[in-house]
Order: sequence, then C-alpha cells, then structure tokens
Amino acid sequence: MALTRLDHALLRRTRQVLGQGPAVPVARGLSHFGEHALGWIALGATGWLSGRRRSDWAAGVMGVVAAHAAGVVVKRLVRRVRPALEDVPPLVATSSRLSFPSAHSTSTAAAAVGFGPMLGGPLMTGVTGAMLVSRVLLGVHYPSDVLSGAVLGASVATVVRRRMRSSVVREA
Repeated sequence: MALTRLDHALLRRTRQVLGQGPAVPVARGLSHFGEHALGWIALGATGWLSGRRRSDWAAGVMGVVAAHAAGVVVKRLVRRVRPALEDVPPLVATSSRLSFPSAHSTSTAAAAVGFGPMLGGPLMTGVTGAMLVSRVLLGVHYPSDVLSGAVLGASVATVVRRRMRSSVVREA
C-alpha cells in the first residue's frame, strides 16, 4: 500500500523535524483546545455573545458541530486504528483508538470556514495548518487522517453556512 508507506514516512519525518523544542508543547495545547471541538464551540459562543454578526457566529458554531458529528460518524464507519509505530510513540492521550478522519482537523477546518469571515481567513488558515501538523507530530494521526478531516470539515461547514445564510435571507 503506497498510501500507508507515505503516511508512515511523513509521520516519522514530522517527528524527526519538529519533535524537539517548542513545537510539542504547542501541539499539546492545540490538542486540548480542539478536544471534542469544545474550544471552537466556546470561541463561537464568545463571538455570538459579543452581539456583532450573531447570525454569522451561529452559523460558524453550527458548522463546527455538524462537521464534528460527521467526523465521528465516519470514524466509526471506517474504524482505522491510530498509528502504532515504535519509533513514533504518541505524545498525548486520546479519547479513542480510532484515527480516520481526525476530528480535531475536521472541527478546525470547519472553524476556519465558519469563523474566518469574522477573525480573518489568513489567521484561521494558519491555525488550521498548525492543528493538522500537530496531530501528526503528536503521533496520534496519519497525514491522510488530517487531510481527509480538513476536507470533510471545510465541506460540511460550507454547506451549513450557505444553508443558514439562505434561510436568513428568506426570513428578511
């Protein structure tokens, strides 16, 4: 399997390049923030409470929740087990043994789509990239898990955003 070999090679290389220094504590922080999408939901709720662009913040939160739920469903259907390479031990605990797709990547990409208009696309793109790399660096996901999760999350959030915006327009 070419994809498996590539996943293993990229997992090992990511750990070799970033496994020493400040990247690991930052990756752990991102891991805790993204657990069950709670950090993103809290950020969206804070934005909503600010009173500005409430419908946009609500659409962003709904996109994150829907994307996270979709990721969990796909994860339970696919049932791919997390990496178990002796030379790349996990550096953070996980809530399940299932790997595909990365729920952290799914919810973070959804947050980028949903919150990007309020927080800035470049910022959210950078945070999304950092989250994807962090999951591989920590040894809890293959690169294909995080890329697939990002595509799923961005796609679901885009659909949710469009539907919510069209319903707001119809109500007006």
